[in-house]
Amino acid sequence: MTALVIAEHDHASIKPATLNTVTAALACGGDVHVLVAGANAAEAAKAAAQIAGVAKVIAADSPSLAENLAENVAAQVLAIAGSYSHILFPSTANGKNVAPRVAAKLDVAQISDITAVVSADTFERPIYAGNAIATVQSSDATKVITVRTTGFDAAAATGGSAAVESAEGVADSGKSSFVGREVTKSERPELTAAKIIVSGGRALGSAEKFTEVMAPLADKLNAGLGASRAAVDAGYAPNDWQVGQTGKIVAPQLYIAAGISGAIQHLAGMKDSKVIVAINKDEEAPIFSVADYGLVADLFTAVPELVKAL
Repeated sequence: MTALVIAEHDHASIKPATLNTVTAALACGGDVHVLVAGANAAEAAKAAAQIAGVAKVIAADSPSLAENLAENVAAQVLAIAGSYSHILFPSTANGKNVAPRVAAKLDVAQISDITAVVSADTFERPIYAGNAIATVQSSDATKVITVRTTGFDAAAATGGSAAVESAEGVADSGKSSFVGREVTKSERPELTAAKIIVSGGRALGSAEKFTEVMAPLADKLNAGLGASRAAVDAGYAPNDWQVGQTGKIVAPQLYIAAGISGAIQHLAGMKDSKVIVAINKDEEAPIFSVADYGLVADLFTAVPELVKAL
């Protein structure tokens, strides 16, 4: 029984989500192999070989894999899928784009967003916005799984010494083509990797106020800046800042929520944070039910005072 982890990478380095997925794969039992599908991605393959617990790295290099097009990556996975009992993807935008294609081609059910491995064929996953946990057992010969990375500790990025084996890269499927990419650049940590996150809600009232009040606190703490869906829908913050069931699932060491009432959708994305601090003038706000520390106060007063105190 061997598990295959599909690495998330930028062709030069391995992204943190891969490390959590390796931990999930190790819990399935047996050896763990990592597929690095890319173009000129030798450095990423070398980094994958150093991950603790990885027995082998398969490096597939082809121009068709340069832009991570889902059809081509899925074809690459399928080319070697026959050797594996479990195929695991991080539950990221890329992972969720490729995994269903692989599951469909293998004619198996995808097991989505797992947060725990009970046994080699049984897994736990959240349902109803995280208010219930489903235990799912699969009899499929190959388990195709996406892993909610906040549910698993990251494997050590160093200490391993896996062999790197080359695999023939697939040809371009011709089903899609890469047109362009707009990358949002920020000096702040990426939300899914940030150890501290500061989030604002609709109570901030405008995009100007959001920046004026929340940015100084995020800068002081070297934190990622997040937002509730209501704040994003109102245009106060960009889509990639959204934390919640339909945004990003995060579990930082510290999560500060200011002016966020705590709708179920938002709680589903951040309630696994180690320490939660809530600032809201409504003492009945649902956010206080998950907060470790709650301050009933006007955020326009409390947040600047907190910045000064820091």
